Amino acid sequence: MTPIESSLRSSETSMLNVEQIRSDFPILKLKIDDKQLVYFDNAASSQMPKIVMDRIFRYQTMEHANINRAVHYLSETATAEYEKSRHKLKNFINANEDREIIFTSGTTDAINLVAHSYGRKFISSGDEIILTVLEHHSNIVPWQMLAKENGAKIRVVPINDTGELLIDEYKKLFNKNTKFVGVTHVSNAIGTINPIKEMIEFAHAHGVPVLVDGAQAAPHMKIDVQELNCDFYTFSGHKLCGPTGIGILYGKANQLNRMKPFKGGGDMITSVTFEKTIYNTIPHKFEAGTPPIAAAIGFGAAIDYLSSIDLSTIEAYEQSLINYATEQINNIPGIRIIGSAAEKVAVLSFSVDGVHPHDIGTLLNQEGIAVRTGHHCAQPVMQHFKVPATTRASFSFYNSMAEIDALITGIQKVQKVFL
Repeated sequence: MTPIESSLRSSETSMLNVEQIRSDFPILKLKIDDKQLVYFDNAASSQMPKIVMDRIFRYQTMEHANINRAVHYLSETATAEYEKSRHKLKNFINANEDREIIFTSGTTDAINLVAHSYGRKFISSGDEIILTVLEHHSNIVPWQMLAKENGAKIRVVPINDTGELLIDEYKKLFNKNTKFVGVTHVSNAIGTINPIKEMIEFAHAHGVPVLVDGAQAAPHMKIDVQELNCDFYTFSGHKLCGPTGIGILYGKANQLNRMKPFKGGGDMITSVTFEKTIYNTIPHKFEAGTPPIAAAIGFGAAIDYLSSIDLSTIEAYEQSLINYATEQINNIPGIRIIGSAAEKVAVLSFSVDGVHPHDIGTLLNQEGIAVRTGHHCAQPVMQHFKVPATTRASFSFYNSMAEIDALITGIQKVQKVFL
C-alpha cells in the first residue's frame, strides 16, 4: 500500500464509526450466493436503517389514519406526525417556512409539477428554457413536453471532457426570450457537482427563475436553499435512507402562490360548487388526494437519522471513499473513468476495455457486488462521452474501504474472464 493509499484508508476510522453505522442497516448483513453483499447502487436508491423501518411500523400499527379534517385521536395524531415531517424537511434544507415544502411522490413528480403549474402559466411560444447536458431524463422530458405543447424552445449547456459544465457557454444562452433554467445540482451519471449558486445568481440577474434537481446532492452535502436563493429545489426520500414513493418540492412562497394547481381533488380546495372551486393555500394546493402518509413520516425519521450523524461528516467521509476508489481504479490498465470533474460526489462511472457494462454488472453480482449498468437515464451524457452505457459504483457513508477493495478485486476478475 502506497503512502497515499494508507492515508486514504486511515480516514475511514477518523471520520465515522463505519461498523457501528453498518449495524443500523439490516440488509447489509445479506449474503448473495454465500457472498457478502457489497451495495454500491446508492445513486439509484440508498438502503434504509432499522430506525426508519421501526418508525413506519409504529405508524402503521399505532397511528394509522387519514389526515386532516377528522377530530378523532388517530387522525389528529397522523396529521401531527405528517406535518412534523414537513417541518423537519424545512429545517433540513433551511427553507423559510413550512408551507414552502410540498410533498410529492419523488423528484420526477416534483419537476413535472413545476413544468405543469409554473411552465404552462408563464412559458409561452417563443420563450426559451435552459437545461444542461448533465440532466437526468426527468429534468429533460417534462420540459420537452411543455415545449412541444406551447412552442417554447429548449437551449442546452454543453460540458467539457471532464464532465464539467461550460459556464461561459451557459451565460451566452441568455437573451430576452429566456424564461426558465432547470439544472441538476449533481450529475447522477458521473457525479459532477455543478456551480449552481453562480448559475442561480446569473439567472436572477436576468430575471429568470431556477429549478434545481437535488436528487443526487441532498444525500451527500448540506443544502441551504436560502443561501442558494433557488426558486425551486427537489429531491427524493429513497436516496436519503427513506422509503420510496415520497419526495419534496421546495418552492419560494411567492412562486408557489403564483402557480396553478397540478392535480385536482381532496384537500387542495377550500370550497367546491358546480359553478366555482376555490383552491386551498400552499402547501395544500399542491397535495391533492390522500398523500403517502406513512412514507412522509418515514422520510422525517430518515432526516432525523442523517442529522444525528451530521451531513458535513458524511460528505467528508464519502469524499475519502471516492478518492480511494479513483486511486485504485486508475492503477488498473484498461479501465476508463467516465467523468473526472474537479468537484464530484461519491459516484464512479467507468468502462472496461472490451467488456460490455452489463457483463461487468453480471459478473460483479456473482461476487455479491451491486452496481448499476446502463445509461442511467442520462443518455445525453453517454452521447457526449461516446459510450452507450457505463458501469456505475455509487458510495454511501455506510460503505467501507474494504468494500472498495472487493470492487477492485471483482473488476480484475472480470478482466480475467474476458481478456
